Amino acid sequence: MWWLVTLLIAALGLVMGGAHVLELPVRMQYEPEFYMQVTSTLYLYFGLAGGPIQVIAFVAAAMLTWLLRHHVAFRSTLAGSVCLGLSLVLWFLLVQPVNAAWADALQTGSADAVQAYAQLRSRWEYGHVAAFVAWCLGFTLLLNGLLREAFAASSKD
Repeated sequence: MWWLVTLLIAALGLVMGGAHVLELPVRMQYEPEFYMQVTSTLYLYFGLAGGPIQVIAFVAAAMLTWLLRHHVAFRSTLAGSVCLGLSLVLWFLLVQPVNAAWADALQTGSADAVQAYAQLRSRWEYGHVAAFVAWCLGFTLLLNGLLREAFAASSKD
């Protein structure tokens, strides 16, 4: 049951990162003022729902790793958990400082905000890509652990 919970929550985290990556080519073509308008309003629920989902997924994966410490799936599950954690670290190092800078710029006025969005756009976009790649790898490794465990169990039968 813990596998199911962990993979389901990790998949929800994967969906949000995938959405950011799929939108990137179009967003990068936006004029700075439009980019600011879209980015400052569209992603409210990504933070409100996505942040807790990803933290819960990481905690669930860490607990799953502990539960599997004497199983064949341990190494893959551990690597997957580490990648989920790395994704969170990348987000906090690359994306969160941009979010804070943009929030400050929005309070100072429209012209400052447009300039801040234009200057920090690449870091925000590619920070999301880096976090998504780490999360995707983590999810893949967790799934690999499940498959390894299932194959090991079926070969014993």
